[in-house]
Amino acid sequence: MHISRMKLAKSLPLLLLGVILSGCTITQNVRPMAEAVAIDVLYIEENPATHMAALLPEMVNHLRASGFNVEVVAQGGSPIDAYYMTYTANWRWDMAMYLYYFKATLVRKGQVLAEAEYDARSGGGSPNKFGATMDKIRPLLDEMLANARPDQVD
Repeated sequence: MHISRMKLAKSLPLLLLGVILSGCTITQNVRPMAEAVAIDVLYIEENPATHMAALLPEMVNHLRASGFNVEVVAQGGSPIDAYYMTYTANWRWDMAMYLYYFKATLVRKGQVLAEAEYDARSGGGSPNKFGATMDKIRPLLDEMLANARPDQVD
């Protein structure tokens, strides 16, 4: 099969664009809790290294709206036998601030029970990286805690 130089010259920019854009992926990975559990108090360990003051209150509000009794504690301040969540988040600038990386981990007695991750580190050229942080995080938290139900103790 013979391809003319003219056809090759016309298709080369499209091919290069396809190669460039294929490296612009944003991944979302969730490992939900394997078993159904009732959580009386869900502790969230504050992470001052996130540098985004609104993130923690928004996470707390979302989890409370889902019915969970949430308490915020300092890093390392959760009771060992309790369900607690740690998180990390990073932002970058590219015409606007955007969520670059987020990971939440649910732990009890030193064992990781569930994880959720949003990763835009390879999404440099993707316009999907822009948008409200909680719009990206909320569905991940919901999926991560799909097998958990609030245990309302009176």
